[in-house]
Amino acid sequence: MRRKSEVAVEVFTKRRRKHEAPGTPPGTLPEPEAGVRGRLAIRMLDYTADEVVERELTDPTECLPYLERSTRTWIHVQGAAEADTLRELGRIFDLHPLALEDVVLGEQRPKAERYGAQLFMILADPEVRGGRAHVHQVSLFLGDRFVISFHPGPDDPFGVVRTRVRHPEGRMRSRGPDYMFYALADLVIDRGFPALEALGDRIEELEEDLLEEPDRNTPRELHAVKRDLLTLRRSLWPQREAVNAVLRDEGGMLTDETRVYLRDVYDHAVQVMDLVESHRDVTAGLLDLYLSSVSNRLNEVMRVLTVIATIFIPLTFITGLYGMNFDNPQSPWDMPELRWYWGYPYALGLMAVIAVGMLAYFKRKGWF
Repeated sequence: MRRKSEVAVEVFTKRRRKHEAPGTPPGTLPEPEAGVRGRLAIRMLDYTADEVVERELTDPTECLPYLERSTRTWIHVQGAAEADTLRELGRIFDLHPLALEDVVLGEQRPKAERYGAQLFMILADPEVRGGRAHVHQVSLFLGDRFVISFHPGPDDPFGVVRTRVRHPEGRMRSRGPDYMFYALADLVIDRGFPALEALGDRIEELEEDLLEEPDRNTPRELHAVKRDLLTLRRSLWPQREAVNAVLRDEGGMLTDETRVYLRDVYDHAVQVMDLVESHRDVTAGLLDLYLSSVSNRLNEVMRVLTVIATIFIPLTFITGLYGMNFDNPQSPWDMPELRWYWGYPYALGLMAVIAVGMLAYFKRKGWF
């Protein structure tokens, strides 16, 4: 039987190995890891100001007839995309192999890059599930008349955008693909707010537990929240740089109107990071508060024990003094109290008076 440490190392290695082997040619598309991503689904939405066509594709080549039309096309790949599917999409839309490699590997740093006449952007989609923070990578391609998005998770977050496109009088139908690109990026970044609100509620519950009666699970929960915030910070911090890089792009892919909306996305990315930093500060303060609470409780216990021990010091002295039993009538230094009729009640009364007097003194000083 393997030891627990060996199993932990193996699990840690499997979870952290998100890179290719050294020396792998650039642009190599490995197969996605089993059990990590959702079921593959390819949805196409082809639209103009007058009509919308929605289809679920079984093969990427089914979108070719729509690309010959003067329409805008949005293709969303949800779940685990096989290498063959990505190669086929790359051939149809002339996607750069380095960008496709980033799509497959996942957990890439948010960034924005230009590949020829296309913009490629990676964003982090956070969610809180089961009390823990999870981050999925969202990859976006912007072309002349198309937008392609990839989300590896089991749930499609872009249903709201589809609803907006279906609405005949909305902005989505009358704008170009750059506006669709903006709408997807805006939704992904705004999903950070509910995730951080869920973590904020969890932090408030831990704070209440900490102030009332912390237990041994409290530091473990605080450490878990701290790790979640660290994960979110590492994933969300570069997003504002990615959005800023898109705003500075001079390739003519974005209209001036879309740039105005993207500036609002940049502001939201900054607000998300402010919330992350605020929650991290509160969590760090709660850890300090927990340590202070534990220290104060220990001090209270030690104070009570010290008072009890201090009270019993003179009582022990009296008990030990009369326990010597020096009873010799012929000696002038004997203990006559041993033969006194009221000796025993006298000793007990003396000890009671001393104990009560010391308790009253400690109470007056505020030590007890």
